Amino acid sequence: MALTPLNALSVFVTVARRRSFTQAAKELGVSSSAVSQAVRQLEEKLGRALLARTTRSVSLTEAGRRLMEDAAPGLQSALAALEHLSADTTQLTGSLRLSVPAFSLPLVIDPVLAKFLELHPHVHVDVSVQDRFVNIVEEGFDAGIRLSEAVERDMVQVRLTPAIRFLVVGAPSYLERHGTPRRPKDLAHHACLGYRSPSTGLPYHWEFEQGRRELSVPVKGPLTSDHAPLVLSMAAAGLGLAYVAEHQAAPWLRTGALRPVLEDWAPIVPGLFLYFPNRTRASRPLRAFIDMARDILPRR
Repeated sequence: MALTPLNALSVFVTVARRRSFTQAAKELGVSSSAVSQAVRQLEEKLGRALLARTTRSVSLTEAGRRLMEDAAPGLQSALAALEHLSADTTQLTGSLRLSVPAFSLPLVIDPVLAKFLELHPHVHVDVSVQDRFVNIVEEGFDAGIRLSEAVERDMVQVRLTPAIRFLVVGAPSYLERHGTPRRPKDLAHHACLGYRSPSTGLPYHWEFEQGRRELSVPVKGPLTSDHAPLVLSMAAAGLGLAYVAEHQAAPWLRTGALRPVLEDWAPIVPGLFLYFPNRTRASRPLRAFIDMARDILPRR
């Protein structure tokens, strides 16, 4: 029996979001063959392929990507509206998919998520921890969390944290051997442990500001990684200097294993923001998560 186009579209979006027919079937509670048939019916109706299938992976064609971008938000709104009408008004149900960087875990996810799940046991939360840039619309997320500079301007933004300071830090043993840099240009003579962008694969330049002066300094050293805890642990071992957010280095700073340098040049960014598309209505679980975050997290 043929599915309605809306039902077939819902199946396609689930497959596209999961990048797997098998995982989509598990989520929908149907067989993999039923999922495959639904997608095939939709492709036949549209007269073009939406998914490229191999034995190991599923990816979107250009037509599939456009359909995902255009249809997924509206479909999500429709499903949320049905859920809102059918759900017990005293009990929150549904799902919430968040894309967050590892950077945000101690500041936002750790203090909010446990209490949220305790208060709303019938909501399923899917948290994807990735430092790369994520298109939350194309990949089927309800919302993302990022520094404000990484959020597209057409998104609704909700502040979650106060401003965040970035520091250069080094172990006392390293500073004793190599001296303490006084100005950003002194870093040319130091071993700097670089952080590589998970999105571009390129090393970040270290950014500094003093009053109205702003500098972007390329650095070099014995290590480059896309994992901040590794960079910090190597800095604490005396291998070189690291450039990180102050809260990431806090445990080492408290014990004296790392010391801040160039504090007069430490830049401050606005902080972490939750964001979601302004063309869709936020689901009830997302609104509840935002309300709880506002209650729990300091924002000044």
